[in-house]
Amino acid sequence: MPAAPVHVAGAAPFLKWAGGKRRLLEQYEPYLPRPGQYGRYFEPFLGSAALFFHLQPRPACLSDRNGRLIELYQVVRDDVDSILPHLRQHRNERDYYYQVRGLDPAGLTPAERAARLIYLNKTCYNGLYRENSKGAFNVPFGRYKRPKICDEARLRAAAQALQGVELRVGDFDWVLAEARPGDFIYFDPPYVPLSPTSSFTSYDRHGFGEEDHRRLAATVHQLTGRGCRVMVSNASAPLVYALYQGHGYQLVEIQARRNINSRGHKRGPVTELLILNGAGAHAARASR
Repeated sequence: MPAAPVHVAGAAPFLKWAGGKRRLLEQYEPYLPRPGQYGRYFEPFLGSAALFFHLQPRPACLSDRNGRLIELYQVVRDDVDSILPHLRQHRNERDYYYQVRGLDPAGLTPAERAARLIYLNKTCYNGLYRENSKGAFNVPFGRYKRPKICDEARLRAAAQALQGVELRVGDFDWVLAEARPGDFIYFDPPYVPLSPTSSFTSYDRHGFGEEDHRRLAATVHQLTGRGCRVMVSNASAPLVYALYQGHGYQLVEIQARRNINSRGHKRGPVTELLILNGAGAHAARASR
């Protein structure tokens, strides 16, 4: 097993993300394998990478189906200095926001695209990432008074933490080709809706529906049979219980807070599930 990694002080998510796990890490902690207890780390639904920045494991492979998101992480990792001048130019103004949102990313440099994505993320409504059917970012302008568009210290810390980390574009099930016994895989997919009205299940144009969740569960079953440590975050929805109960997994209820809702009174505490296979559940029991 690899030696415990050296943590980069101040390394933390530099993006806001619907369903981001930074506020849940304390609840996750008892269920996480300790440094040196697992081999390679995989996180196939990258988002804001809260768990990665918390663990800072090595070796690690981070991936997502969203190529623009992965490109952003690659630019931060490889050339963070190229992003900062562009971020400093951006303004928290409504008309300017829509002007930047309307730019064709194909006509920008990688550094300009990375800065644009960070800017839109920091100033859009609720920090939400969402694409329309054509793959264009379509979240409206937010209401932040003084968002920190250029957080140089956080970006530099993230760049340092990402050194040596593999970043790739791909669907979640590619890990089946590479994961080995003892590796640790964390899946944080778009959640199963809790009700017919809570249908926001995807951040990109491809969607993530019931069949995708069934494919994910099948992938988890295969990885478990291979001897990998697996942890999955998802909603406490009937479909999730049906997919994982009765297969030897531990289902842990986690208390989270719903922040993405157009009606303020519908934001608040919600129960989520943390699904652990035999290796992860054993590690949790042993740490108590």
